Amino acid sequence: MIALPRDLATAPLASTVLVVEDDPALRTLLMRLLREEGFQPLSAAHGAEMARVLETNTVDLILLDVMLPGSNGFDLCRLVRRESDVPIVMLSARHDETDRLIGLELGADDYIGKPFSKKELIARIRAILRRTQTGSQSSQPRGHQRMTFSGWSLDPGRRELLSPDGAFVDLSGAEFDLLLAFVSSPQRVIGRERLLEMSRARLSDASDRSIDVLVSRLRRKLAVVGQAEPLLRTVRGVGYIFTAAVERR
Repeated sequence: MIALPRDLATAPLASTVLVVEDDPALRTLLMRLLREEGFQPLSAAHGAEMARVLETNTVDLILLDVMLPGSNGFDLCRLVRRESDVPIVMLSARHDETDRLIGLELGADDYIGKPFSKKELIARIRAILRRTQTGSQSSQPRGHQRMTFSGWSLDPGRRELLSPDGAFVDLSGAEFDLLLAFVSSPQRVIGRERLLEMSRARLSDASDRSIDVLVSRLRRKLAVVGQAEPLLRTVRGVGYIFTAAVERR
């Protein structure tokens, strides 16, 4: 069982980041960089080591290389997502857009190409941790009301989504942010430029196709058998519209 990120109420100041990288030199560099920036780094050279680390440690974020011996980063991302919503930042020397889209499709929160700027990498890690750790607080922030639509219930403070039958729905950080943007402006078209601007806080290389991937993932998770109309509808050439009425409680 993979441990979920700890709540802020019980977390130490140093967030734990697991580096999964088979290149010893780069792994050492990343470990040193994270330690210098105030993080508590752990490391693994391949999938089997990653599994052992996750069995015995609670991690707040995973830096996951794509090209690994044995199971590659995409396979490992898929495995992690079956059990946990821990943030995942994928690293790859391959700059093919298809690889980036696959990573996002599998649930990665960000995808950064090598070589990368150390400052940008740390900034993106901190941005993701701020979002996820703020959302994991047990007390609901003032001004954040629960939102309901078509039997669904969204809690922005706890960053939780409940399906019409009361089941918790796992959403990545990027998926939750996207859904929150839609339910905050229901039954109104949201243009691609607005969605791209919002996604740049999550994705290192936001594009029309990466937005399409996120919307596609979210649409599948919001699909209900017998639903008369999809909650997310494409407005060709413009953007997307959230079709349901939203109530705040």
